[in-house]
Amino acid sequence: MYLFKKHHLKTRIYLLLIPLFYTYNTVNAQVNPTPLNQIWEKALAFNKTIQMRNLQVAATDEAIKDARAERLPEIEVEAEYAKVSNMPIYENGLFHTHSQFEVLHTAYDFGGNTYLNLYNGNKTNLKIKEEKDKKELAIAQRNLSTSEIKLSATAYYLDLQRSKIFKNLVLKDISDQEKQLEEIKQLLKNGVVLKSDVLRAELKLSRQKMSLVQLDNDIAIANQKLNILIGNPDEEKINPDTVIHFNYPLKTYQEYLTEASEHAWEAQISEQETKLSKLELQNTRSPALKLGLFANYAYSYPQIRFYPYAISLYGLGLGGIKASYSISSLYHNKHKVQEAEINYKRQEIEHLATADGVRQKVNEAFLRYQEALTRINVAQQNIHQAAENFRIVNNTYFNQLSLLTDLLDADTQLLQTKFDLAAAQIAAQLQYYQLQKAIGNL
Repeated sequence: MYLFKKHHLKTRIYLLLIPLFYTYNTVNAQVNPTPLNQIWEKALAFNKTIQMRNLQVAATDEAIKDARAERLPEIEVEAEYAKVSNMPIYENGLFHTHSQFEVLHTAYDFGGNTYLNLYNGNKTNLKIKEEKDKKELAIAQRNLSTSEIKLSATAYYLDLQRSKIFKNLVLKDISDQEKQLEEIKQLLKNGVVLKSDVLRAELKLSRQKMSLVQLDNDIAIANQKLNILIGNPDEEKINPDTVIHFNYPLKTYQEYLTEASEHAWEAQISEQETKLSKLELQNTRSPALKLGLFANYAYSYPQIRFYPYAISLYGLGLGGIKASYSISSLYHNKHKVQEAEINYKRQEIEHLATADGVRQKVNEAFLRYQEALTRINVAQQNIHQAAENFRIVNNTYFNQLSLLTDLLDADTQLLQTKFDLAAAQIAAQLQYYQLQKAIGNL
C-alpha cells in the first residue's frame, strides 16, 4: 500500500477535485491542455438525453401553433355518389304482395361547410396557455439535464486532472529521492551511515515507483469514462490543465438563496407543473357552452328534400349562428372538478416541498464549499510547516544529528501535505460547481 492510498480512496467519495489559489509546477510540460468548457460542449452535443430534450422543446412549439390554429374556421368539403334500389311499397303488410314505386337509381351531392368558433368556454385560450406552459416546462427540464450532464463531465474531468496532478507530484518526489539516495550512498562509502540506511531509502523509492502504476491505471480509467461521456474514441487522450487556476469569490448564503429562488431548475419545473395543474382545473370548470357561426352550401341530385320533388340538380345553402349547451355536464363534470381541485392542491404542496429541497441543497453546497476553502488554507499552512520540517531534518541527518527514519517521515509528510492541498483545491472546485447547479447557474 503506497503512501497516498488512504487519501486516494477517501477522495474517491467525492468523485474528483480541482484547485484554488495554488499552482503546481508540473514535471512534464503540458501541450495544448483541453479546457473544461470544451468538454462541456462535446458532452452536450453528444448526449442523447439533451438531444431528446431539444426535440421535446421543438414539439411544444408545434403544439402551440396547433392550439392557435383552433381559432381558425373549420372548413370541410364532401361529396357522395350512390345507386338507389327500387322501393317496394307494402300496402297490405309485409307478408302480402307489394307494389313497385319507380325511383331514380342515381343520386349524388357535393358541397362544403364551415364553422367559426366564437366561444367554447374559453377552452381555446386555455389550451394555448397550456401549451406555452408545457414549452416552459420542457425548457426547464432541458436546462436541468444540461446542468446534470455538465456536472458529470466536470466530475470525470477533475478525476482525470487529480490523477495527473498526483502523478506529477510523485514523479517530482521520485526525482528528489533519487538525488537523496545518491547522497546517502556517498555517506555509506565514507563510512558515515550504515547499509540499512541505503536499503530503507531504496525501499521507499521502489514503493513510490510502484505507485505510478496505479496512477497510470487511474488516468486510463478516468480518460475512458470522459471519452465515453463526450463521444470520443476510448483511446483518445484528454489533457486537462494540471496547472491549477481557481479563484471564485464566495458570496453570502442569502445571495445564493436569492439566485436559487429565481433560477433553480427544480423549482422552475415544479412551478410550471403547478401552473399546468391550475389550467387543468380552469378547463374543467369552464362552462359547456359553444357558440359559433356556420355556413354550408351543396349541390344535390335529384331534389327530393322539398315538395314538389324535381328530377333536377339543385343547390341549397344555409348560414347562421349555432349555439349548444351540454346539460349533462352539470352532473358529469362534478367529480372531475373535485378531482382537479385535489390535484391542484397536491401540486401546490409538492411545489412548496420542492422549494424546501432546493433551499436544503443550496445550504449544504454552500457549507461544503466554505469547508473546502477552509481546508485549502489549512493545507497551505501545512505545506509550509512540512517543508520547513523537512529542511531541518534533512540538514540534521546529513550532519549525523538525526536518523534516516526521521528524514523519510519528514519527506512523507511533505508529500502528503501536497496531496492534501491538491485534493482540497479540487474538492473545492467540485463543490463550487455543485453549488452552481443548486442555484441554477451551471
